[in-house]
Amino acid sequence: MNSSLQEWEQFGWLKAHKTSREEIANLLAVDDRDLAAAGTPSLHLDWRFNIAYNAALPIATAALALT
Repeated sequence: MNSSLQEWEQFGWLKAHKTSREEIANLLAVDDRDLAAAGTPSLHLDWRFNIAYNAALPIATAALALT
């Protein structure tokens, strides 16, 4: 861990986090739900893009949690 990150943790600005299978499964479920919603043909393309973009956020969160 970078010394500045250790300092941030000491100051309480960051907190160590242990992930779980349940947390990752929940993030993937949110992604599945949002990707399905993004494929709704009756939605305006802007909203479909917005939903697809939001689907990427839990995947990025899961990737960070697993590192």
